[in-house]
Amino acid sequence: MASDKKKLFFALALRLVAAVVVIGLVLFLPAGSLEYWEGWIYCSVIFIPMLFVFFYFLKNDPEFLERRMKMKEKERKQGLIIWLSSLVFFVGFLLPGFDYRFGWSEVPVPVVLAANAIVFLGYALVFLVFRENHYASRVVQVEKGQKVVSTGPYSVVRHPMYVGTLAMFLATPIALGSYYAFLVFMLLPPFIYFRILNEEEVLRKELPGYAEYCGKVRYRLVPFVW
Repeated sequence: MASDKKKLFFALALRLVAAVVVIGLVLFLPAGSLEYWEGWIYCSVIFIPMLFVFFYFLKNDPEFLERRMKMKEKERKQGLIIWLSSLVFFVGFLLPGFDYRFGWSEVPVPVVLAANAIVFLGYALVFLVFRENHYASRVVQVEKGQKVVSTGPYSVVRHPMYVGTLAMFLATPIALGSYYAFLVFMLLPPFIYFRILNEEEVLRKELPGYAEYCGKVRYRLVPFVW
């Protein structure tokens, strides 16, 4: 068991280091400067809490981390959504660096800090979802023994994780000091919309009790709206 946890630690640590390197390159190479302070603040807001989450679940629920490592979608629709949204992310994260280099946007410092606070709160909501739902996976699937979760944030909306991720990513371009990148990130909500519809289709078919849960918790993302 200790050996399995050690392997999991190194596998996740490698992914985390790779993420830091990739995000660093995508942000600071286009900026052409390490003085891109918005990039440093954003990386701190993202990666410091990520370390906390990493060690928390490594200690308390390593099986959850193993589940989160699965990346391959079984649903064809989801594969297409992931591929297209990845293009949006790539362009969206490249633009802020160029914006800094060429001075296209002038985002006030308080606005940048407020956007970083939203990014942090969004990630905090995602963490609460992870704690509440042991089966929260990166891919759309129903596993053996999986049960409907209707407590915590799931008692308010059916997809609280997407609420947190949308808050994070819509605030990201402003946190990075770019109004132009915000226009790119605005393409993400439609992808989330179609992902949720397909996900619910799978859950209604394969997860016992999910249809009844939908009858009790009516809204998917925003109470009284949708």
